[in-house]
Amino acid sequence: MAPKLVRSAISVFFEYDTPRIVHIKSKKVGFVNRFLQACVIGYVIGYAIVWQKGYQSFEDVQSAITVKVKGVAFTNLTGVPPEGGPRIWDVADYVVPPQENNAFFVMTNMIITPQTQDICDEELGVKGAICTSDSQCHAGIALPGGSGVMNGSCIPSSENATLKTCAIYAWCPVERDKLPSKPVLLASGNFTVFIKNNIEFPRFAVKRRNLLNFMNDSYLKTCRYDPNDEDNDMCPIFRIRKIIDDLHGNFTSVASQGAVVQILIHWDCDLDYDVEDCVPAYGFRRLDSEDYKVSKGFNFRFASHFLEKGVPKRTLTKAYGIRFIVSVQGRAGKFDIVPLMQNIGSGLALLSIATIICDIFVLYILKARSLFRDKKYLTVTGDDAYYEHLDDERNESPVQQPGIADTSSKNLNQDD
Repeated sequence: MAPKLVRSAISVFFEYDTPRIVHIKSKKVGFVNRFLQACVIGYVIGYAIVWQKGYQSFEDVQSAITVKVKGVAFTNLTGVPPEGGPRIWDVADYVVPPQENNAFFVMTNMIITPQTQDICDEELGVKGAICTSDSQCHAGIALPGGSGVMNGSCIPSSENATLKTCAIYAWCPVERDKLPSKPVLLASGNFTVFIKNNIEFPRFAVKRRNLLNFMNDSYLKTCRYDPNDEDNDMCPIFRIRKIIDDLHGNFTSVASQGAVVQILIHWDCDLDYDVEDCVPAYGFRRLDSEDYKVSKGFNFRFASHFLEKGVPKRTLTKAYGIRFIVSVQGRAGKFDIVPLMQNIGSGLALLSIATIICDIFVLYILKARSLFRDKKYLTVTGDDAYYEHLDDERNESPVQQPGIADTSSKNLNQDD
């Protein structure tokens, strides 16, 4: 009994299944099969090969960007030396810092505070600054968020005469963070940005730039980017106000507290056609939001130091403005037999899905599924299994009883 079970267990590993073709004449099954095949072929040819350009090999763009801002603005900030009175602001004043990697900042508003190192009162808004006696002000300690180091005195506040604050050693007077009612550099909306973008697709040995062949010096002096104008939709010079307008924003509101804006240059090049058709497309989007309630917009501080009669002084500027981030995306494609054959091979493999679904439909869903199962599956015993079966029959044959003659042997001897 045990050897038989062992042989049966071992025989499982020595079985082979071969496909059996059953030709089923059924309109239902035939329709399902052809429909599934049409879907697979449509997906492979229509989407994978034609729409997704599965007949091409691709490479992502490699890019370098340079930016130049131009424009002047006029202000009259009375009582703010040395910038007080009439003043012209040019690119050296409102582009801070002058160079950034794939980005630039344009100042649109500011709070200017002339300062000297001295002793003055701390801001009322600083926690722990309000006091009633000198004992509340610990000399040599800076309050969290404060502007300087306390000297141990409690003095009247310059913001509110009825209150006292701790005196500090700092750049005095401390900055009063109050925005002007109107952006100081509202004229920055007329500033222009000239973006030069050089790209390369090393795999295809193709170099391009956003200054196209038809552009010359006279064109660049007069053109301004306008996506709705056929003559200027490729112009690489942008008005800042126009960028904000394209974002459906109010420039005055944006200029007041600043913003972060992305300029997107997209290259989508089909190198199976003329390389001159490889041109950029421009897009804009605001990365921050006007709905923010805390830390809205974009700002930072910088200082200009100078000496006045031997006394070190500085002008502290809290600059609000628009930080532009220039991003380049894209890829180029060119015909290549390898991806084409890969997509065709994948499509042929996907056709087996139609067979699998039809088998499920025929063997488990149709009413005549029992009949189709009998036609599809056939068990055949191999030669080795056949002879093993004969051996089992011989071993299980009855043992000859004593006294009973072996007639077969007897007859054989008689014949001899």
